[in-house]
Amino acid sequence: MTRKLISSGSPMEKEAGYSRAVIDGAYVHVSGTTGFDYASMTMPAGIEAQTRNTLATIAKVLTEAGSDITETVRVRYYVTDRAHASAVMRIAGETFGAVRPAATLVVCGLLTEEMLVEIEATATLPKS
Repeated sequence: MTRKLISSGSPMEKEAGYSRAVIDGAYVHVSGTTGFDYASMTMPAGIEAQTRNTLATIAKVLTEAGSDITETVRVRYYVTDRAHASAVMRIAGETFGAVRPAATLVVCGLLTEEMLVEIEATATLPKS
């Protein structure tokens, strides 16, 4: 399989030289994704809204790549405050359910103050 790049249309992708996702072999690698709402072009307030938007964007990209959120094998969560961890993990549990991908959560600073969570994921492509 050849390498394929997937874009969300964000001008940041070209500016920073990255793709929203890359399909390489049997894997889809999704870049760090924030809660930015591309429909309204705004960042919602609050960790829960941002986490839900982030996971929805990841799910959409995985579908576009020919995969699915249920094919996720690895997730990395980055939060700006350890107090956000329980909300992020609760929503992740709702999203991934029995999938239970390998996961890491890191407390760190993100690019802008309004960003509270960033998530990156790796999923497999369904075997044909």
